[in-house]
Amino acid sequence: MSNFAIVGASGLIGSCLVDELLQTTTSKITLITRRPLGLHNSRIHELIVDFSNQAALNKAVKGIDAVFIAIGTTQKKMKGDLSAYRKIDYEIPMAIAQSCATNNIPKLLLVSSIGANSSSSNFYLRLKGEVEDAIERMAIPYVGIFQPSLLLGNRKEFRLGERISQFLMPLFSFVIPPMYKPIAAKSVAKAMIREAISTQVGVKRYTYTVMVH
Repeated sequence: MSNFAIVGASGLIGSCLVDELLQTTTSKITLITRRPLGLHNSRIHELIVDFSNQAALNKAVKGIDAVFIAIGTTQKKMKGDLSAYRKIDYEIPMAIAQSCATNNIPKLLLVSSIGANSSSSNFYLRLKGEVEDAIERMAIPYVGIFQPSLLLGNRKEFRLGERISQFLMPLFSFVIPPMYKPIAAKSVAKAMIREAISTQVGVKRYTYTVMVH
């Protein structure tokens, strides 16, 4: 029986990962989280961790077969505090990845973004690119980097701009280049799980066309 860990299980893709793993696998699921999520299932273990405590993170991922990193925030949530934004979107994934490398975890699967580029003038895309570049250099046998565009699905929090885009973009998807097409969060989760149970090695990037098949 496989043992998977999810960081960011309360988010859109993270919650889809939990649902899909429960429905399509017999794996044990460890949720590495900052606060209790209240998910009750005999296969789920919630592990409350201080993400600034590297020793605690090392212990949290020990013995895991694949770690899914689906954590992220928004500038609105951080009230424009880019330092706080970076702490969640860069420092936490980096700390988790370092723990994976330290513990010889065979697979790490990261939710990033289409357009991620460490040289971008856009703060969000530059940050995602920096995370990708740093994790790519780590000694982890398989790193899967998933780069969705607009995510389709029901978030727990309301985002007006995203709701409008979710309505409009599918109407014009026929003129949008494939990699920029909106994608269901469930499709991203399914693709991540598919690769987590595969025999992939090395660093692989996945965009729309691969994730929807």
